[in-house]
Amino acid sequence: MNYIGSKYKLSDFISNTVTNVVGNDLSEKIFCDLFAGTGIVGRNFKTKVKKIISNDLEYYSYVLNRNYIENHEPLDYFSFIEELNSLKGIEGFIFEEYSENGKSERQYFSENNGKKIDAIRQKIQNWKKDNYINEDLYFFLLASLLESADKVANTASVYGAFLKHLKKTAQKEMILEPAFFSINDNSHSVFNEDSNQLIKSISGDILYLDPPYNAREYGANYHLLNTIAKYDDFMPKGKTGLREYKRSLYCKRGEVVNSFEELIKNANFKYIFLSYNNEGLMASETIKNILSKYGRYDLATTDYQRFRADKKENRNHKANSTVEFLHILEKF
Repeated sequence: MNYIGSKYKLSDFISNTVTNVVGNDLSEKIFCDLFAGTGIVGRNFKTKVKKIISNDLEYYSYVLNRNYIENHEPLDYFSFIEELNSLKGIEGFIFEEYSENGKSERQYFSENNGKKIDAIRQKIQNWKKDNYINEDLYFFLLASLLESADKVANTASVYGAFLKHLKKTAQKEMILEPAFFSINDNSHSVFNEDSNQLIKSISGDILYLDPPYNAREYGANYHLLNTIAKYDDFMPKGKTGLREYKRSLYCKRGEVVNSFEELIKNANFKYIFLSYNNEGLMASETIKNILSKYGRYDLATTDYQRFRADKKENRNHKANSTVEFLHILEKF
């Protein structure tokens, strides 16, 4: 999934920095990914640590991480994927509100894919309601639908707008592909809560923080994934069909510093790693000053080509290069 702020390309940098600070053997450590997004960092550490605690305020993220992180034992999924792929499309909520030829003329999906999403989403929910599938399989199938739908979405990359004409990938028939997760013996926990509240009730060894860096709200940019995940009854707003969402204090210039320091103060973890870049709302010096109040501070950096939702805005290769900071705190 193309994702704003994705740490996929930075996985080795983050992993190497953590082991350099904490040690190579993490098998008895509890690792918390507090702003998990699609769960890339948590997935990378899942088989290396004793337990992952994963959290994100967005429900689509909870669904993905409930599958990729909390699911850790084999599932008998094949026949369910096969049946879902064989379903005939229906004219449901996604078709009517977000698809080609739907009543609301929002062209996020082709007509056929919109109908197929509705058919699959309703079948998954009916299976759950009838206790035909358990919670683990439910979230596996739902995560598979989110990932598969995203591949055929008619957007530039995020869901802040749809394209006027169906692009080639959006014209392809959606095939439900399994959202495979890592198998291991350890249990893990996934939450869908405000990070500043959750931090007061959890503890562990390593806390990884990847909050929003700027004013872009994930609830707006990925609203349609939340809608597919929740499949609830609401009135879509405006041209893009936006739903209500909770705005993050980390996206507000006047709130982010106080929220960040409160989080650090309440964190019951020995090691804290904060991913942030040179384009964020908080200056590096501000972050350093806050972290230094609570323990031993250090910093690791790397250059990388960041994901841009506005690729047409600037095609200059160097302009897309970003300095990623990994601020490090060993808390006293």
